[in-house]
Amino acid sequence: MIILITGITSGFGRAMAERLHADGHTVYGTHRNATEFIPGVRYIKADAQNEQDCEAAVKQVLDAEGRIDVFINNAGMGIGGPLEFTSLEDAQRQMDVNWMGMVRFLHWVVPAMRGQGGGKIICFSSIGGLMGLPFQGLYSASKFAIEGYCEALRLETKAFGIKVVVIEPGDFATNFTAKRKSVSDPRAYEVYKTYAKSLASIEHDETSGLKPEFLASKISRIVKARNPRYNYIISTLEQRLSVILKAILPPSWFAAILGSYYKL
Repeated sequence: MIILITGITSGFGRAMAERLHADGHTVYGTHRNATEFIPGVRYIKADAQNEQDCEAAVKQVLDAEGRIDVFINNAGMGIGGPLEFTSLEDAQRQMDVNWMGMVRFLHWVVPAMRGQGGGKIICFSSIGGLMGLPFQGLYSASKFAIEGYCEALRLETKAFGIKVVVIEPGDFATNFTAKRKSVSDPRAYEVYKTYAKSLASIEHDETSGLKPEFLASKISRIVKARNPRYNYIISTLEQRLSVILKAILPPSWFAAILGSYYKL
């Protein structure tokens, strides 16, 4: 199969590119400033925030292969901190990368798949796209947007043989933690007394989380599946249970549990 993945320089993207290439697929991947390259994987320089880059990346694959069988929207970033202290610029950037970056690519991918009679779109949300995570509100908002967009896209494109899958990972040990931009304004720590403890807890959970190769093996099976599920929560049992609890408990009860977990 011909596969295009966004953001393959590290973390999930690199692990997926390596695994899917090893599976025998033709893998293209976008990057902004790659310095290490996976042998056999075809790299395309493209920034998800640039409309022309997204169009050119999709066109490059179509010109070379004539089709895109699987598109994996993986590129993303995180901005953390009390919402009150996050800037409007940060809010715009968070949505522009995580949500609009996906929209820009799909603007060109969907017509191509419709024209070829089908395809598979795999978009990365997060458990944070199923519940608003304290001190990660901008990130959660961007992932909630992905959930809603993909739910609508799935219904709209079903008649064309396009399958839309949403991936909701929990905590994984990738460089996402190190690259997260967190509010550093001293006032944030003074006003929100639990911010420092919550941030330390968040970072501990991430750095001690599952390995990206575990997720890549799951994606390998989803790519091969004839009729994949609408969504896949890929996480620890504890985090999967949290999603179930949110669905069945009164909102105030679940908020109390989440607040306690994040030391609020």
